[in-house]
Amino acid sequence: MTISKQPRHFLTLLDLTPAELQALIARAAELKRMQRAGEPHASLQNKVLAMIFEKSSTRTRVSFEAGMTQLGGSAMFLSPESTQLGRGEPIEDTARVLSRMVDCVMIRTFDQADIETFAAHSRVPVINGLTDLCHPCQLLADMQTYAEHRGNIGGRTVAWIGDGNNMCHSYIGAAKQFEFKLRIACPEGYDPDPQVLETGGECCEITRDPRAAAEGADLVVTDTWISMGQEEEKARREQAFAGYMVDRTMMNSAASDALFLHCLPAYRGKEVAAEVIDAPDSVVWDEAENRLHAQKALLEFLLS
Repeated sequence: MTISKQPRHFLTLLDLTPAELQALIARAAELKRMQRAGEPHASLQNKVLAMIFEKSSTRTRVSFEAGMTQLGGSAMFLSPESTQLGRGEPIEDTARVLSRMVDCVMIRTFDQADIETFAAHSRVPVINGLTDLCHPCQLLADMQTYAEHRGNIGGRTVAWIGDGNNMCHSYIGAAKQFEFKLRIACPEGYDPDPQVLETGGECCEITRDPRAAAEGADLVVTDTWISMGQEEEKARREQAFAGYMVDRTMMNSAASDALFLHCLPAYRGKEVAAEVIDAPDSVVWDEAENRLHAQKALLEFLLS
């Protein structure tokens, strides 16, 4: 009797060990070199990735779809409107069916519980392409970007400026897994989830002073103040985050070789000044490209 092996999933950064994450970053760098050199790397021939999108996307869709093609496989885009999920089919049933037909499933949705339910009933690896709780694929790209510009992030100081949102939650996980110090600057009422913060332990601290958080930091990171689904809170949020824009003065208080990251889309004059995001110490375009390479490394890892 054959006993099927349980698949590995990537729902948060904590699903992989620190050593596995470091190996992924190294492989992503090698895949980037190979892709730019035009070297074939079709390690996932005939593999199929199903991509379920309940939230809109540019970088996530293009990077996964292009990545599977470059690895010799294929990807299919599925939306609620074009599948039975949109007509109320239970997540468990969709998972049971899809995972008998494809080799991996990537899901971009709202509720983390939905992706966990899907994974619990899937025969194949499930990847979190973003939920309201976290965005682990983005952190793979961010860690790759820092490594290729400045080396090992272990022992460094990172300043998170803005909302205690899903990106902030993923930076908390990254602080634990990659062993750096994380200063989180956010206004009252916009703290990260206490349970998520607890997982970061002594690696993380919260402050209400964004300039204090950025002082001497090796990496300064922010994100939009208004995530998908929060559009009705626009005026209230912009008022709450007044003073949290990453500007040149804030970057000048960071370490002399500090980098700036933003997962995009960015709103100049809101969470970041144009003079920061368009400056030489901003590596957001490398960061965006590295979604492609980091996710290719992740797909190889989960499917090999």
